[in-house]
Amino acid sequence: MTEEEMRTLHSKINAGVKAAIAEAIERHRKLGQSISIMQDGKVVTLTAEEIPTIQSQHFENKG
Repeated sequence: MTEEEMRTLHSKINAGVKAAIAEAIERHRKLGQSISIMQDGKVVTLTAEEIPTIQSQHFENKG
């Protein structure tokens, strides 16, 4: 595999992981479930109301 192919594959994998994480966070928010995140080196739990809404074309198309 060439270096360019590796970069392309890395980019696709990275985009897929980011989309999956965003979708999971949005699902928790919509279902009223909390999530835990790292903030300033500490674990912080956010209630569903504290999870920011993700503005993304990806979610708008899903309905």
